[in-house]
Amino acid sequence: MISSPVFPALLAGLATWGFTAAGAAFAFTPRACSRRTLDILLGFAAGVMLAASFWCLLSPALELAGTTWGRMDFVPVAASLAAGALLLDMLDRVLPHACIHRHEQETIREPGEPAFPRNILLFLAVTLHNIPEGLALGVAFGAALSSPETGGLAGAALLTCGICLHNLPVGMAVALPLLGDGCSRRRAFLIGQAPGLVEPVTTAIGAAVAAQVTSLLPYAMSLAAGAIIYVVVSEVIPQGHGSGNGRAASAGLMAGFVLMMCLDHVFG
Repeated sequence: MISSPVFPALLAGLATWGFTAAGAAFAFTPRACSRRTLDILLGFAAGVMLAASFWCLLSPALELAGTTWGRMDFVPVAASLAAGALLLDMLDRVLPHACIHRHEQETIREPGEPAFPRNILLFLAVTLHNIPEGLALGVAFGAALSSPETGGLAGAALLTCGICLHNLPVGMAVALPLLGDGCSRRRAFLIGQAPGLVEPVTTAIGAAVAAQVTSLLPYAMSLAAGAIIYVVVSEVIPQGHGSGNGRAASAGLMAGFVLMMCLDHVFG
């Protein structure tokens, strides 16, 4: 039996970074995978992440909150859920997410306008968005191992899968535009994978904190769920529907949600 959640959380964070690097590695290929395939993967990732937010984070948070809040258990959970979404919204306002798959990055530049600042903005935006994403994943692992009533590791592992699938096109979105701006393939790959490096660190931190301060688990889990849901609704779903493949992306979302529900019921 695993006594500390930090090590499995660190492995999960490394996996999410690995998928970011895999996406960035498309800089070495003559042709990336089709947009339709990416949209289906994004939809599937959205379904897994939404389902995991409920079965792995919100539902256990309500059970834990019920031990001290009784029939008002929804109050701290709802407040923390809203706070998690608000945190991500404030981050978007401070540093707008420079359109990972949105068409703003394809807008016409002014004559002589350098592309480098825009790419720097995209790099910083992705890096900052990976921080709460990693913390949320770490909280899922910390809760799974420190409080048996929250369920097993299956839910946290499946949430890892969803985030991995989300990070694949993220790595592509950072690396591929750099090729068009004259970067070498090697440099584009190194820059494209770099935002994912924060996730192993933040995932381990989230797991350590969640395991040590168990009294805060309902708040931490709800906050993490709010952050994950906000990312799915504001980024993953629009990305999957932005290129005319909305039906395929929706089918992927339902498949991911149903699969997550079934696996959580069997192994959770």
